[in-house]
Amino acid sequence: MKVIIVTGLSGAGKTRAIDCLEDMGYYCVDNMPPALVKNFIELSQNGKGIEQAGFVIDVRGGEMFEDLNDCLEEMAKENVDYKILFLEATDRVLARRYNETRRDHPMAPGESVTKGIKREKKKLEAIRQKADYVIDTTSLNNAQLAKEIERIVTEGKGNRTFVVNIMSFGYKNGMPISADVVFDARFIPNPYYVKSLKNLTGNNRKVQNFVMKHEIAQTFMDEVVNTIETLIPYYKQEGKYSLSVCFGCTGGHHRSVTLANVLNDRLSRDGLRTTLEHRDL
Repeated sequence: MKVIIVTGLSGAGKTRAIDCLEDMGYYCVDNMPPALVKNFIELSQNGKGIEQAGFVIDVRGGEMFEDLNDCLEEMAKENVDYKILFLEATDRVLARRYNETRRDHPMAPGESVTKGIKREKKKLEAIRQKADYVIDTTSLNNAQLAKEIERIVTEGKGNRTFVVNIMSFGYKNGMPISADVVFDARFIPNPYYVKSLKNLTGNNRKVQNFVMKHEIAQTFMDEVVNTIETLIPYYKQEGKYSLSVCFGCTGGHHRSVTLANVLNDRLSRDGLRTTLEHRDL
């Protein structure tokens, strides 16, 4: 029997994760008390026809969450094929998601979300270290998260698989809150002032050719790729599994979109996993 334990930070996407597993044919239970997992497995193995199951186990279980280590030890003794999927996101994104739903954080009812996030991260430190898969959902929408879960579950990719999240944006609409590294593309000649290119975007080949025909743009992108590939090992060393790289220009339609596309293509060719988002298109 295959078992996937879904856990992680509140607001990081555990509900979407369990929905995805259910779509893949897993029998799923949300907010499962760890002490009952063994009983469920025994019941399933007695002719109930359940070959793969997914359980969301997190801090909502209160004191029952403390039984998780015993649960994992029991499954190991019984040779149950289990994996732990841990979901996380940046503090700012988690706080924003909670503010949008207007719900209390389970670790800080009646208090600030920030306090709850801090307490929860501390409580989950040990289980995060044991996780087989760690997904940072900061820059992922529901479809991207579902695709990533399906990929790691079916292909068995482990938690050392790093992803570079690439985004273009316009400064006039504000800086992206999830950025780790921001590159300003406003020094490159602007296609906006070319009549035939004004109403196109950086997804159009004509705009891309205009932007990248300038030697400074080519040199700049060579340096960007070298910088990102240099940073990745150090992010991994610090326990990070993603790096958010953002390109900004005035409106977020031409130069930043082109450079984001170029970086995505070059890193993908180098064998790195990426996601790509054009925020202001």
